[in-house]
Amino acid sequence: MKIRVYYEDTDIGGVVYHSHYLNFCERARSEAFFQKGLTPVLENGHFVVRKVVADYLASARLGDLLDVKNELLEMKAASFTLLQTIYKDDKKLFEMKITLVYITFEGKPQKLDDFTNELVLSLFNA
Repeated sequence: MKIRVYYEDTDIGGVVYHSHYLNFCERARSEAFFQKGLTPVLENGHFVVRKVVADYLASARLGDLLDVKNELLEMKAASFTLLQTIYKDDKKLFEMKITLVYITFEGKPQKLDDFTNELVLSLFNA
């Protein structure tokens, strides 16, 4: 997914704030659902972040056009782990592993049903 860096994403020097890389990755995950005519909030539940391991490799700057890539690393009964990478052209700027857990609307972890399991595989298994 392509994302443009806007002024609101940067500090006074035009460098992207560290937390905005997480926002860019969140947008890319959400956009994967939107492109299928869905939202990340499904009929029986939604996903919450359990763990993030982030590696900041180089800075993005005001006006840059970034490409966020999602790669499914692991599926478990109630969660999945993605590798999300942000590039500017061919240069890798940021990479994170993120584990998302599927929970009920009451906040309890739940097993991925067949529909949700297949959906995750179709969205993030390129």
